[in-house]
Amino acid sequence: MSQEILVNVTPQETRVAMVENGVLQELFIERANSRGLVGNIYKGKVARVMPGMDAAFVDIGMDKSAFLHVSDILHVDAAIIAEKPEVQPKRILIGELLREGQELLVQVIKDPLGSKGARLTTQITVPSRFLVLIPNDGNVGISTKIEDEPERERLRALLEPLPRDCGGYIVRTVAEGVSGDRLQWDAEFLRKLWARIVERSQSVGATQLVHNDLPLILRVLRDLVGDSIDRVLVDTADSYRGMREFAESYIPEIAGRIEFYKSERPLFDLYSIEDEIQKALQRKVLLKSGGYLIIDQTESMTTIDINTGGFIGRRNLEETIYKTNLEAAQAIARQLRLRNLGGIIIIDFIDMLDEEHKRQVRRALVSALEKDYARTQVSEMSELGLVEMTRKRTRESLEHILCEPCPTCSGRGSLRTAETVCYDIFREILRVSKLYDIKGVTVVASEKVTGLLLDEQSAALAELSGLLNTAVRLQAETTYTQENYDVVMA
Repeated sequence: MSQEILVNVTPQETRVAMVENGVLQELFIERANSRGLVGNIYKGKVARVMPGMDAAFVDIGMDKSAFLHVSDILHVDAAIIAEKPEVQPKRILIGELLREGQELLVQVIKDPLGSKGARLTTQITVPSRFLVLIPNDGNVGISTKIEDEPERERLRALLEPLPRDCGGYIVRTVAEGVSGDRLQWDAEFLRKLWARIVERSQSVGATQLVHNDLPLILRVLRDLVGDSIDRVLVDTADSYRGMREFAESYIPEIAGRIEFYKSERPLFDLYSIEDEIQKALQRKVLLKSGGYLIIDQTESMTTIDINTGGFIGRRNLEETIYKTNLEAAQAIARQLRLRNLGGIIIIDFIDMLDEEHKRQVRRALVSALEKDYARTQVSEMSELGLVEMTRKRTRESLEHILCEPCPTCSGRGSLRTAETVCYDIFREILRVSKLYDIKGVTVVASEKVTGLLLDEQSAALAELSGLLNTAVRLQAETTYTQENYDVVMA
């Protein structure tokens, strides 16, 4: 399987596309005027403690106060609970931990989403290429994606002798197979970085930034470029030099795979990335078989509906539905990554009668999601053919980054018909004539509505005018939307 990363950099925006076999799988966007906050460390100041929510709002110098839940302050040792399930950790109230005006070191774990501020934690983590440092925690953890037990034991044995003066470590997935010297180098780098963070936290004032995470083009090298990535193409010389220098200093094994893209043809035209981005902003996703998905993103959840569309199959209806659902499962996993959809996701598969078919479709979805870097949880399929799942959300979805609510429908996705607006106008004329002594009114509306009043609704308008003994004049206004109108008294 061929995997590439394309990096398109302009002064205003950086875009990174992850491509598998020539197909766009994931897209990251960072704009100069709104860089992401995840990973940044701040010296926060508690603005308000909310006992009813078990949380506090913390000022970190942003327009909106950030949110800190009690669960992101306390650390429950999962190993102890596993050994002694009868021991329940004592519930500690937020008021026992924080007070207004208190200063504390916090890290952003979720960017501001919509009207919500950033989400914080006091359980600081500092990542490098192969390790994640956990200050004030002496444990060693291994990524669950490293499944080979001898390899897990080897990595654990390599980490055990390392100094724990700054904390413990989590071994990242990309560390599988690396040498002890490389892990030791990473650990030494993290200890020095943490010492600088501590020193700066003691010198800066409240609500100030203590540590800024790497920019997108360098985070990509640190977090995404593993053995499976064949090459990284970068379309600007400065960014290419910066990425090569960073790789040669910290990740020398990948430096040779970073290439400068010199062609006159735009980089994102190589695999029609721009067209794929436009498709990812549409509700309807076509399947190769002729079926399609309908994806609706709301504030509380995302719903995905599957339809057979033009796919008629070759054998029988159950087989047609089964094949459509299998294809949809693969497409859904890709769309979740590409659109960066998170939170609660409800998938409405086409109803299947065969229980084995239901299990196979769910298994296909879970298998396709294994490539996803975000953590996912998938429930069993319900009797109604619904699958509930969650996907960890740390940044805005593609739609929220690139789009805004329609100014005409305010995000409803539909408008009242011109006929409905005409009837609203009739009622408004009646209301005005009863309240005031008028001789005539002027109706100002869109061209479509005034056209309907002059055509299909002309008899009704004439009847209303005669009934009220009121002259009605129509005025078309090109700047009015279909739902806008005014009834002006003469």
